[in-house]
Amino acid sequence: MQSSQAAVRTQAIPGQHFKCYNKEDVLSLTRIRRFETKLGERIRVAGDRDDLLDTLSHSTARFVLFGIPEDIGVKGNYGTGGADSSWVPFLSAFLNIQSNDFLSGDDVLLLGHFDFGDIKYLIEQNAHGQEEKIDAYRHAVQAIDEEVEALVKQIVALGKLPIVVGGGHNNAYPLIKGAAKGLYKRGLTGIAQINAINLDAHTDFRPSEGRHSGNGFRYAEEDGYLLKYCAVGVHENYIPQNVWLDIVNNPFLDLITYEDIFVHEKRNFVQAVQHAIQFTDDGFVGIELDLDCIEGALASAATPAGLHAQHARQYVHYTGMQCNPAYLHICEGAVQLHDGRKDETTGKLISYLLSDFLKARLLFKK
Repeated sequence: MQSSQAAVRTQAIPGQHFKCYNKEDVLSLTRIRRFETKLGERIRVAGDRDDLLDTLSHSTARFVLFGIPEDIGVKGNYGTGGADSSWVPFLSAFLNIQSNDFLSGDDVLLLGHFDFGDIKYLIEQNAHGQEEKIDAYRHAVQAIDEEVEALVKQIVALGKLPIVVGGGHNNAYPLIKGAAKGLYKRGLTGIAQINAINLDAHTDFRPSEGRHSGNGFRYAEEDGYLLKYCAVGVHENYIPQNVWLDIVNNPFLDLITYEDIFVHEKRNFVQAVQHAIQFTDDGFVGIELDLDCIEGALASAATPAGLHAQHARQYVHYTGMQCNPAYLHICEGAVQLHDGRKDETTGKLISYLLSDFLKARLLFKK
């Protein structure tokens, strides 16, 4: 774990970048109070790293939570670093939610997080000049892809639903790929392929020029793991013309712009989300939420004119209730960006979004 995340003590799985948590780690972030019970006191943990797969196999928890606090993909997309800073603040906020009839925590297994700090350090120490660093970051994203995909595939193949907090949006690709393979392994799909819905100010469907945070869905579609994709809330000012043409000319791709919802008022927000749900309702769906779509939320591509937090909460509620989710991925949020901007509330915002989704799934009882 990086020094900024030293609040949680972890154990590393040999040969990998994943850090497992035990109960002591969780309680170190949980503020115990008399006459109250917090999620951190009820949430399940993997404990012994050597028994990780056995724990996943035998746990009765329906949801498996882990973090990917990295900004390598963001930097590979010429973005401002800092997407690696929100995991521990989120976890601290989430573990201190009240355990009650609305959400008890018993159905959540907290595994841990990936730490790719060594890869980032080597790049920043050895690469010289912006373009050399960009190439190195994009190459490194492929290594991240492999580890994230492998874990997600195991979780899904064992009948659990991955709940993932990032990190850059580059991780959409290994999540789609891993979930698709896991569902196929379970015999729930005839081919390793799923759909995806993305609440985002950007399509993240840039050309496959090397892996980064702006083209995860493009790679997933070209490699055959993504069938249908619908992006909601995309800003017209940030849609490259070639991407626009690729989407409007492909019947399996769709988008609804922010302007069509809030400026031109062709449909309201709930109707837009319902359209995305119906567009992808013929299969399992990856639920994606990029925090840069929320007005004022701290992210590499933060916006002064975007959705409100209540819209994002409605989005995870409706998709959680009505979709057949393959995973949930909340990404791009930051507590501190490398240009000095800070927002201590980002972690709490993510905890609201994640808990809204969990409550929706528990109400749905599927």
